[in-house]
Amino acid sequence: MIALENVGIVGGGSFGSALADMIGTKGHPVLHWHRTAEGAERFNATHENSKYLPGMKLSGNITATADIAEVARSARLIVVSVPSMHFRSVARRLGDHVDGSQILVSTTKGIEADSFKLMTEVLREETCCLKIGALSGPNLAKEIAAKMPSGTVIASRYEEVVRKVQEVLSGPYFRVYSNNDVYGVELGGVLKNAYAIATGLVASLKMGDNTIGMLITRALAEMSRFADKMGSNPLTFLGLAGVGDLVTTCTSPLSRNYRVGMMLGQGKTLEEAVAEIGEVAEGVNTVRIVREKAAQLGIRMHILEGLHALLFEGIDLPAVLKQLMNVPQMEDVEFAYRAERGAPTIPT
Repeated sequence: MIALENVGIVGGGSFGSALADMIGTKGHPVLHWHRTAEGAERFNATHENSKYLPGMKLSGNITATADIAEVARSARLIVVSVPSMHFRSVARRLGDHVDGSQILVSTTKGIEADSFKLMTEVLREETCCLKIGALSGPNLAKEIAAKMPSGTVIASRYEEVVRKVQEVLSGPYFRVYSNNDVYGVELGGVLKNAYAIATGLVASLKMGDNTIGMLITRALAEMSRFADKMGSNPLTFLGLAGVGDLVTTCTSPLSRNYRVGMMLGQGKTLEEAVAEIGEVAEGVNTVRIVREKAAQLGIRMHILEGLHALLFEGIDLPAVLKQLMNVPQMEDVEFAYRAERGAPTIPT
């Protein structure tokens, strides 16, 4: 029997642990980096992530470690799954130990506040590795850990990255599709988090399914306009990493960002909601960061503007709703044909 190669997972949160379990279940030895030695020791003693995936016994092929150098030395494929606010510092530590031969894949659906960099860009800056990819899609960690049928997208400019990730992750309950629009796939994962806060709020206030349907659809239009302006293919947003992830995150109570919106609708402050979640809700920072970029580029993002007013400007919900319902009405389907690119796009 041929021994399967080691895979590294950097990040001891819910998604990193779910991926580690899926890969370990396929027989790969998994080296799973945790931020603290105590966390690694606790995992090795129990093979559970009691904080993020309570009650779920994870694969015995996973070995936790707090030594990131050990992960870099031992694995050719390394998946980085840490919050965006810590991503650069962790990538820098990883960069001290990789030799350039490794494949690095980010699963983080966030954006760096000061630079407006996505996580694959950070990996390129902080490591010597060229073979880099982004994994994104409708991927709720608890459902993956429970082995419910799911799908995702691996985006990379390198065919070797795509093939390796498909080989390691594909299985009877998990499908891995490919895309070469790395920026668009990452951007879809970033943007949908903001709109999940809005749908959670609407659901909490029982405004109705019509409202949620309208909100998700207009969110997709805003996301696509933004993606087009940033140079990615708006058609990427019609796939799993776009509308698939958007619908899932905007309708599931397993989504951290959706739960933040639910708590806001129940009268909690933003600070109280984020504290109660106990995990990073990337959408909160996304609202602030993307709204500023959209204003600079002159992109219409009315829902995002309303969210920003609600979360950070002290504007109450009735005033925000009134503003959104009085936005000038436009064509339902905003795709236009841009002949020189030979592809549909979203005009700004």
